[in-house]
Amino acid sequence: MIGYPNAKPRMNTTSIKSSASNRGMSLEKDLNQTNLYYLELDKAVIYKKPTPVQIVNVDYPKRSAAKITEAYFKIPSTTDYNGVYKGKAVDFEAKETKLKTSFPFKLIHPHQIEHLKRVIRHGGIGFLIIRFTYYDETYYIEAEKMIDAYSNRDHQSLPYTWFKENGYLIPFSLTPPVDYLKIIDKYILKEV
Repeated sequence: MIGYPNAKPRMNTTSIKSSASNRGMSLEKDLNQTNLYYLELDKAVIYKKPTPVQIVNVDYPKRSAAKITEAYFKIPSTTDYNGVYKGKAVDFEAKETKLKTSFPFKLIHPHQIEHLKRVIRHGGIGFLIIRFTYYDETYYIEAEKMIDAYSNRDHQSLPYTWFKENGYLIPFSLTPPVDYLKIIDKYILKEV
């Protein structure tokens, strides 16, 4: 417990710890918050791409209350996020898994691998952010490494240990929650 001298209610620190450890399936929310933080500080301009949808049927009970009743994804999406950082195109996919021992390849689609290949070929920074919710660990994986593993796979998944050996652990912080630009600066752009 934290006692405040101005008689404000005490804060239970165990609930803070448990809420941080139970963040599972919130990677997108954390990344959106991180990107907003970057934007507000004018560090980078990175947005989540909307998924293209073909609207087929709309119910109009009245003009102000239109309701989409049938829609389909138009085309396979490329990756989740893109933007610009220090004059470089940034493009990445974000995935999370509840599995303890591996990351299933089925979570990554062939068109996403092809898209990341193109980004790299044209000089952009391509990567994946993978969260293992069981361990509450988030990894930055260079696209080249994932492309290689994906192309040369002999199993249905990549072991958790592969991420520890080939990725960069992104420590959780409150602001921003997933500070992946630190990884880019230190290991990709090699700035001190």
